[in-house]
Formats: sequence, structure tokens, C-alpha cells
Amino acid sequence: MTGHGFPLVVGAALTDDLHRPSRLLAARRRHGALAGWWEFPGGKVEPAEPPLAALARELDEELGLTGVTFGAELPGPDGGWPLPNGSLLRVWWAVTAEVVAPGPDHDEVRWLTAPELLSVPWLEGDLPLVRRLTGVLG
Repeated sequence: MTGHGFPLVVGAALTDDLHRPSRLLAARRRHGALAGWWEFPGGKVEPAEPPLAALARELDEELGLTGVTFGAELPGPDGGWPLPNGSLLRVWWAVTAEVVAPGPDHDEVRWLTAPELLSVPWLEGDLPLVRRLTGVLG
């Protein structure tokens, strides 16, 4: 939980290379009020669950990825990236050698280069980080 009583949310900036990233994976939500919006794969941290363990669990549940290597955390302005609902999003660079395909929560995934990052409608809470990453991808 965050200090505000809202759950901590974790996400993966899945890329092709942890040291020289040139593209980023975006996933489009399949269900609910946010269907059709794009996001970083990830989800809520369970009580007493370490954030990276939660992220590994979420990537397995959402995309069937079990062979993920995590890199550095992408530091946010408040110890994470504030979300509209009061939660805090923490995001880590990640790579996988596995083929990434949509799972139960997403109907499409795309690898986007820097010029393409803003070509999809990102969730409001992910957008500040996406804008920052446009200058990081090579």
C-alpha cells in the first residue's frame, strides 16, 4: 500500500536492450472502462509482496512471461509516478527473450520506437513516463 491507502502499482518498461533501449512494449487493455487504452504491463502489489516479485507475477499472469530480467527502476517525481486514483506506479526496465503476445487482460501488444510512442492513446497515469521515455529510446 502507498501512504495514501491506495495500492502500489508496478509496471514493466519492456524493451529490447537494458543498456541501449530502442523500442518499448505497449499493451492495450481488453476489458472495462479503460478498454482500448494502452499501458505498461503490470498491476497491483499484494499486501507484504515485494514490488519486483509482484511485477514478475503480473507479467506471468498478463502475458505468460516467465523469463524476464529486470533492470533499473525508472524513478518518478514522488518515489514513483502518481496515478489519477491516488495510487503510485513504480516502473522497471525489463527484457525477455520470450515472444510477447496478448494475454487475458490485453487484446494487442506493440513494440514502439521513440517516434511511435505517442501514436497510441496511453492511460493518463502512464503518459508522463511515456513522454520522458521518448528522449531515452535510441
